[in-house]
Amino acid sequence: MERTELTEELERAEGLLLQGEGELAERLLARLADDAEAYVDANCPTTDELQWFAFPSLFERLAYRRVEGDPRELRDVGEPLSRLYADLALARVHLEDYEAAAAALRSAIRWNPMDCAARLNLADLCRATGDVQEHLALSFSVFERASEAAHLARAFVNFAGWFQATEKPRVAAAALRAARNLDVRDGVLAAALEQAAGTDHDPDLVTDSETTELLAAEGLPDGANAEIAVCLLMCAADAAAAGSRDVAATLTLRARDLVGEPAAKALLELIHETDEEGAHGEE
Repeated sequence: MERTELTEELERAEGLLLQGEGELAERLLARLADDAEAYVDANCPTTDELQWFAFPSLFERLAYRRVEGDPRELRDVGEPLSRLYADLALARVHLEDYEAAAAALRSAIRWNPMDCAARLNLADLCRATGDVQEHLALSFSVFERASEAAHLARAFVNFAGWFQATEKPRVAAAALRAARNLDVRDGVLAAALEQAAGTDHDPDLVTDSETTELLAAEGLPDGANAEIAVCLLMCAADAAAAGSRDVAATLTLRARDLVGEPAAKALLELIHETDEEGAHGEE
């Protein structure tokens, strides 16, 4: 199946979901998944030296390499398989088949390990089914990989709920403060902040410096992984050089939202300095 054909079929399935036709969408997506896996088995053999992925853009490939340190050769399967499995998971949630939905989300993450939306959705399913440790492990994995501030905020909210449940109100307050500092519009975060106001886990009860200390004591960061911001800015610079100014602007804004404008500017200057040093070294 060609990429264009698969994309068209995914759009059709997504339309069915919007129309409330979850069963029809699930059948279509399950068939597409079977076809895709058959294609992969026949054409994309994995070895100890080679792994196939379905990264949506160059950014995910670069970020995966920097974050995971995977030494294997990475090749693109050429199909939007992470989107396929994310859609399949959504269809199965509509049908209340949560075990099958979780399996689809794991496949989405396998094809794009940088997909934090899939990680957070799977974390929510694990919490709903009582697997708290997997819920926390998936939420923790987002801290290192998040390239969207909203995903990072959601991970902090997940841990805030855990700290509240385990009677650590000040750490819960710190997690909520870290989420709030990201300044994103998110319904889950807004609800958590509203519920925390005036309680023993109100984020206003701790300072930013206390937030850093409290979270560090639990093994958590107080913000984004700078490596992800670097990858965003590097891809933004490449996009700008190629004349894709809209893409460059979008990636730059994502980096700014993750780490703040001063840090993003400092990282951008560092990238430029490194590029200049490399150019001088080649002369």
